[in-house]
Formats: sequence, structure tokens, C-alpha cells
Amino acid sequence: MEPIQNAFSALMKNKQFQDTFQKMRQEVRSHPKIISFLAEHKNEITDQMIDSSLVKLYEYIGQSVNCEDCPSFNECKNMVHGYHPHLMIQGKRIDVQYDRCPNGVKNDKRKKHESLIKCMYLPKDVLQASMSNLSLEDPGRFEAISAARQFIMNYEKGKMAQGLYLHGPFGVGKTFILGAIANELAEEEITSMLVYLPEFLRELKSSISDGTLEEKIEVVKKVEVLMLDDIGAEQMSSWARDEILGTILQYRMLEKLPTFFTSNADLNQLEHHLTYSQRGEEERVKAARIVDRVKFLAKPVKISGSNLRHS
Repeated sequence: MEPIQNAFSALMKNKQFQDTFQKMRQEVRSHPKIISFLAEHKNEITDQMIDSSLVKLYEYIGQSVNCEDCPSFNECKNMVHGYHPHLMIQGKRIDVQYDRCPNGVKNDKRKKHESLIKCMYLPKDVLQASMSNLSLEDPGRFEAISAARQFIMNYEKGKMAQGLYLHGPFGVGKTFILGAIANELAEEEITSMLVYLPEFLRELKSSISDGTLEEKIEVVKKVEVLMLDDIGAEQMSSWARDEILGTILQYRMLEKLPTFFTSNADLNQLEHHLTYSQRGEEERVKAARIVDRVKFLAKPVKISGSNLRHS
């Protein structure tokens, strides 16, 4: 086989190749980033190194560095999506190394953030909630927002911390506050799950036949921070109250896992709701047992104010 050096020498005698090579060489050497790199390493780099590394240098200048020419992660123009090039000297050659670009890092962080918040049967816009958008100037929501911020500031993994039982009329922002708390916790890499309770209980009924009931209960029961939305809005059967809700709350109480609730009912109204099953049976002791667990797990906070859904 003809040595590569001989082949290259023969190629250099080709006029068309020489013109292309010189044009590429001029473009590379006049590029601001290359000029800067050469000046920084002027004692290490020779003309021969530049010529032998011309293809790599050309590869470098054709791409975006620090996402300067990429409007977003999805519009990345680089050879390796989500990575940008850096020049480095390796022996007698200049090479290109690829590292995660700023947009790639942001995308990774966003995905990790999203993976820390599980949202079941709730609208996705709940996940856009932010504590920075919650105003303490509204007197009807002041206590709830203050309590939410206090929880976020003080919570430590593995330590007992009371959640909140947020109760008040429709549309005052109870679920939004839960979403904001979940997002703040995700920033600290704390996993949370928001569950719309009425739909979850309906789902569990259909899970009996396909054998996934226990699996679904286990996930909700053991998540680090659980948020049950709209407790008291469901048609509660004795089975759902005692075997599902009671089991979940008992486990979380024993394991001291933070649990949040939202409801249109205060705790007295919730107890009344839980007292009567779908079949009309009166079971005061069992209802009181559930409410006692709720009281242990969460501090009741009333929310009032105008209906945000209509504003």
C-alpha cells in the first residue's frame, strides 16, 4: 500500500486541490476564534501543526460554541446535538473535543426536574406553577403561601415535617400552591407526586381486574412527598376510605413522610363526608380515624379570595 505521506504529497501537486486547501487554510487562520487560540498557544503551535490539523480546525469553526448560533436546544446546529467543540493540543496536532453545551446542560436539568415531579390526572399547567408567582399581598392566601415557603425552607430529607391541608372554595389557588411547592422541591432534588384523588380512586377500581392495584398503591404510599388534590370531592366507598386512603395515610404517618392535601371542605366537613359510604352506612369511628391521620400529617390552612379561574 502506498504510504499516506506519499499519497498526500501527490495530492498537493493537484492544482484544484491546492486552491481548495489554500482557501480553507486562509478561512481557518482568519477566523477570530482560531486567531485567539493560536495567540494563546503561540509557543506550542507551528505552521506544520496547523496544516496537519486543518480539517479539525475547519470542523471547529463551522459549529456553534457556547450556543452562540443556536436559538434553543432543539435547534442545535452542531455535529453532535447538545454538545459544542473546544480546541485542544494533542502531541503534534490540534484536535477538537466535544463537551455538553449550555443549552444541553439546561435541557438535562429540565428533564431531571420534570422526572422529580410525578403528576397524576392533573392538568400539565399545574407544573408551571412557581412560588415567585404567588403574592403575599393577597390576605386570603397569605397564610397558605407563608406556610408553603416555610415548609420548603425547613424541610430536610428523612425528617418529620408536617405538610399542609389547604381548604377553601373553588378556584382560590389551592392546587397551584401544591404545584409551586413541587417545583421548589424539585430544585432541591426532592421527589414529589401530585395526585388528583377522585380520579386516582376510580383508576384503582379498574386496577383490581388487571392485577396492578397493589403496585399503584405502593408507588403513591412511598413517594417522598405526596400531594393529594381534592380530597372530599369523591364518592367514597368503605373500601376506598379504609383499604386505600387509610392504608396510604397510615404508612406515611408511621414513616413520617410529608403529605399535602387540598379540599373544598374543612376537617369537620371532611369527617362528615367520610362518615357516610356510598351505600348510606354511617361509620363515624372509621371516618374519625382517617381525619386523625390527616391532622397528624398536615396542618390545616384556610384559603379565601376571588376565583382565580375567572380573573
